[in-house]
Amino acid sequence: MPLPRLRALLPTSNLTRHIPSSPVFYQLSRTASSTAAPVTEALPSRWLSDLKRRIGKCIIFGLKQEQVDEAGEILRVVAREWRELVAGSEGFLTGRRRAGAEGKEVVWGDMMLGIGLGCYGHVNNVTYVKYAESGRINWAQHFANHIDPKHKKEWSELWTSKGNGLILRSMKTDYKFPMAWPDRISVYHKLRSAPTAATDSFILDVLILSEKHQRPAARCVEDIVVYDYRRGAKSPLRDFMVEKFQETFELQEKAKKRNKRRINDLLERVETLEKGSWNRVDAVEDMGSVG
Repeated sequence: MPLPRLRALLPTSNLTRHIPSSPVFYQLSRTASSTAAPVTEALPSRWLSDLKRRIGKCIIFGLKQEQVDEAGEILRVVAREWRELVAGSEGFLTGRRRAGAEGKEVVWGDMMLGIGLGCYGHVNNVTYVKYAESGRINWAQHFANHIDPKHKKEWSELWTSKGNGLILRSMKTDYKFPMAWPDRISVYHKLRSAPTAATDSFILDVLILSEKHQRPAARCVEDIVVYDYRRGAKSPLRDFMVEKFQETFELQEKAKKRNKRRINDLLERVETLEKGSWNRVDAVEDMGSVG
């Protein structure tokens, strides 16, 4: 890959020093935190931006053609698979048949305080709750439309008051940085634990990704209760739901392992690039030539 094209894959921000987000945002808008640590907790939270920055440093120092090709391939993988790597490494299942939303546009009005009340300058905190709520409905509809169409009617009634429904008992939100328009988001839900035949409530973890920044903009924890509207009382999950949720949980666990291995492989390849360029013993920076 020609060096100019390779540089184009790296945002300018990845070649400069990172400037932290305003601490004021965190003080004013953080409402609650999930105590569940992601499977990639051993990795830096900004591993993806760090990876790009490290490749950028290698490019600036100077690479041989085969190293340029390797750097380009790593960047192509990241550009193509970043959602799967970031979300999948924590057990969130991606793709249009699993995601609550992928590439949903953030509109200017998402930053509004309210009609006639002005603009925050970042997405209104309440809007994140709407993103999560809408994403959860879509997540459930995937079971009806794609995963278990045999029970489409029953799955589709989960968010109605016709029979057994899922009620949101509580939600906690952890805001990661002040996302602003223009941007796009992807929303993913995952089961925190595998359900059993006795399960009458469960926890869903939610990840809201900024497409522009390629990192979490917010995380939510949803406490869901299974409710029988006909009896007016809590009720265990139905057998076919337990089966599909258990299968989904197993897929989540496999996604964690697969994507964590993938990330570690990419990081090892970047380290090899570093050892072959600026971090080798006899390293001399390529300053170009007059010719």
